[in-house]
Amino acid sequence: MTFEYPLLVAVAVIAAAALAVLYFRLQRRVPIKAGSAWRRHLPQVLFLSAATLMLLAVARPAAVLPVARAAGTVILAFDVSNSMKADDVQPTRLDAAKTAATEFVAAQPDSVNIGIVAFDQGALTTQQPSEDHDATTAAIKRLQVNGGTSLGQAILASLTVVVGKPVSLPNADTGEQAPDIGYFGNATIVVLSDGEDTGGPDALAAASVAAKAGVRIETVGVGTVDGATVEVDGYQVATSLNEDLLTQIAQTTAGNYHRAENAQALHDVYQSLDLRLTTERKPVELTGAATAFAVLLLFLGGILMTTWFGRIL
Repeated sequence: MTFEYPLLVAVAVIAAAALAVLYFRLQRRVPIKAGSAWRRHLPQVLFLSAATLMLLAVARPAAVLPVARAAGTVILAFDVSNSMKADDVQPTRLDAAKTAATEFVAAQPDSVNIGIVAFDQGALTTQQPSEDHDATTAAIKRLQVNGGTSLGQAILASLTVVVGKPVSLPNADTGEQAPDIGYFGNATIVVLSDGEDTGGPDALAAASVAAKAGVRIETVGVGTVDGATVEVDGYQVATSLNEDLLTQIAQTTAGNYHRAENAQALHDVYQSLDLRLTTERKPVELTGAATAFAVLLLFLGGILMTTWFGRIL
């Protein structure tokens, strides 16, 4: 335990000792009935303890304690492929996802670092995990549709951001084992996509790498099962929600798949995300606790005095 004003601690100890000596000298002059000494002294001991705590509270005590908080890293991985401009979710799939993501970011405490990964056929980190949620929101608003979809690349890019070094799948032809990238149990990847995977690294293999590292993946299906059509390079292309793949990816990491067929449902998905509670040892000021305990002691002492002796002092 530390004190912001240590000199006041010495003052509190000296004052408490002086009060104790004065009290017991006065009590020696008062005749005490047999068996009643503890009843005479207990309320006064409570008052003396309360006074000492009050004086110590002025010294601003603090201690390093484990504090629970919603903390960790959340990577929002946005599918920005051409299919995300479909309007089966109004105004478009991507715009609905961006709106809900912005509200999610605004609702998170500063202890949650949020990063942004945009993916189409490849993947690009547009915002490193940061407690600067205004910068994160700005990065979300800049997202635009382009290209195909690689869910596997999205997961690997998100893991790269979490780990801080490139993460790739092992070479299956050489029998290479999955990489050991460490353990990051306080990290969550939220993949927002219609689930249409058009190539790139195997998505389920990438999810297995995440699972081994303790990273949970929550998948959000943006779109409808009936789907819609979008124009790509002058052609009309049908696109619909692939829930099976998104479900398998989430389940591989003990995460959950969420269907979001409209903007409100997508907002509800973000509200239900289970951010992990962690503990962090940090200095906590105990002035309020000491004062509250001192008041409690004064209250108990007063109750005992009025009950036993019909007076306060």
